[in-house]
Amino acid sequence: MNKWTGCGRLTSDPMVYGQEKKVTKYTLAVDRRFKKEGEPTADFINCKAFGKIAEVIEKYVRKGTKIAISGHIQTGNYTNKDGNKVYTTDVIIDEME
Repeated sequence: MNKWTGCGRLTSDPMVYGQEKKVTKYTLAVDRRFKKEGEPTADFINCKAFGKIAEVIEKYVRKGTKIAISGHIQTGNYTNKDGNKVYTTDVIIDEME
């Protein structure tokens, strides 16, 4: 099963791609439940949305907006301009509130 659910705030306005078929990308700051001294207090989750969900995000969601999302993890990789392989992990949004 590939399912991820979380709640957090956007770290910046979502980036929107595409004219007819919308795609949005943003980072969600999710507070850690238990915090140890000297450790970060949040995790930063890369998220992508497509279609109708992307349209709603583009219209209503801005930096600092708190949202709850449910989706699935998708990994990938690409070669950057320096020739190094970069690995990515994103949550693909299936539902949002």
